[in-house]
Amino acid sequence: MGKFIAVQLFTLREECEQDFYGTLEKVAALGFNGVELAGYYGKDANELKETLDRLGLAAVSSHVPLERMEQNLENEIAYLKTLNCKNIVCPYLVEERREEYDQLTQTLNQVGERCFQEGIALSYHNHDFELEKKEGRTHLERLFDETNPEYVKAELDVYWLTLAGEDPVDWIKKYSGRMPLIHLKDMTTDSDRTFAELGTGGVNLEGILHSLDEAKVEWVVVEQDRCKRSPLESVEISINYLKDQLLKIN
Repeated sequence: MGKFIAVQLFTLREECEQDFYGTLEKVAALGFNGVELAGYYGKDANELKETLDRLGLAAVSSHVPLERMEQNLENEIAYLKTLNCKNIVCPYLVEERREEYDQLTQTLNQVGERCFQEGIALSYHNHDFELEKKEGRTHLERLFDETNPEYVKAELDVYWLTLAGEDPVDWIKKYSGRMPLIHLKDMTTDSDRTFAELGTGGVNLEGILHSLDEAKVEWVVVEQDRCKRSPLESVEISINYLKDQLLKIN
């Protein structure tokens, strides 16, 4: 199982704000194969591409707010094509839009079709609020059931699935072949149930990692929304854990 490992740069947002390119250098030195972008920090696409190429990092995907996709999709596509980035992700649904799932599925289909025409895959990244049930089905199931699987992919987040009482392995199997990316996170085993470095918490990471080949997941993405230590230390712990686990699976 030769999975590629990326880091979601939201984890390193403060470092990126201070020195974006310097942070990318540190990410490359830790052994990551790619980055999932969470903003471009005002950088020109060609210059960013040159920097990523020099560091041996792929632009795996980019988290782009849905509102930006609706307002300026062609510019977003052009920027990603310059980076040779093949994935764009809807990262979060603002609260006032969480009752608009009918409209959301239409919007995602339209955006996803346009991206598909340009060789870019649109994915939807979940939190826990999409896992509330209505008429026996979660909002997230409804979202994926009612969108075209060619145009709308899943970027499942295993922390939020676990927090909501769901089994991530079941979800990975359910959306096998529709998941180019997955967010790997761990959760503390205390009452806080907050974010933790991979391998230090209670998420069933071993079961998840063993399910990825069959599901045809291309990239595993390390993310830790909040860190109690330096975020760079946290992602180093996580990538070292992942490398060890993937070696065992191989």
